[in-house]
Amino acid sequence: MSITSAATLATLHRTGPRRITDLAVIEGVTQPAMTVLVRVMEESGLVERRGDASDKRVTLVCLTEAGTSYVQTRRQAGVDAFARLIDELADDEVEALVAALPALTHLAELESQDREGPKR
Repeated sequence: MSITSAATLATLHRTGPRRITDLAVIEGVTQPAMTVLVRVMEESGLVERRGDASDKRVTLVCLTEAGTSYVQTRRQAGVDAFARLIDELADDEVEALVAALPALTHLAELESQDREGPKR
């Protein structure tokens, strides 16, 4: 799976259903490229298109159960990899990481807000 596909699935997992145009902006690709990407992920059963209840002209891209499972499995694999690496650090290095967590969390939130814009 491409990095853009994985990032798009993660965005949908975090923000919920989005328009293709929104996803293109968030992921930094053209709308035609995102349309193709969504079509491939739809054929793979990871996403589906649904109408927007508040605006019948709009189609939203939504994660399927398989898409949600993929994101969760990938995220857990990352957590497990970091846990193994952290186990190899010295105690003072682990303490430094723990002390940095609030700032790193805030930084991630700021990046997410900047990248994704308001939730629809």
